[in-house]
Amino acid sequence: MLFGIGYDIHKFVENRKLVLGGVEFDYHLGLLGHSDADVVLHAVCDALLGAAALGDIGEHFPDTDPKWRGVSSKLLLFKVADLVKERRCKVNNVDVMILAQKPKIGSKKLEMKKNIAEWLHMDASRVNIKATTMEGVDAIGRGEAIAAQAIASLCEYL
Repeated sequence: MLFGIGYDIHKFVENRKLVLGGVEFDYHLGLLGHSDADVVLHAVCDALLGAAALGDIGEHFPDTDPKWRGVSSKLLLFKVADLVKERRCKVNNVDVMILAQKPKIGSKKLEMKKNIAEWLHMDASRVNIKATTMEGVDAIGRGEAIAAQAIASLCEYL
């Protein structure tokens, strides 16, 4: 069994859509980033890459490459899943913690879970999505940013 962790954080800005786990939120702010800034999928990508010892998301999809500007993080996850498969690994499970003061995440957790499971070709019972606030502490607690942490495990096959 191989394990990896991932983390991402982006600050809120105006005139951007808020996308988390591939789900668009009805919120007046979005996240600043080179791609769609989906911190959930970025953290999952980094966890998978870490477990497979394949570097990090910035190495594979650098923000200096215009090819990735504005791209859906769903595409990044597909590419990471292909890299994991090439490494002769299968995703065993994914656990995500979203750190956000606003908006409320609860009503969208199941949709995010289903997306990640579908896009990684795994059973949804092996994907977990959690969310917490920061109780008003730091940039996240002040509603200036959202972060996500993820851990993933992979099984190697021959």
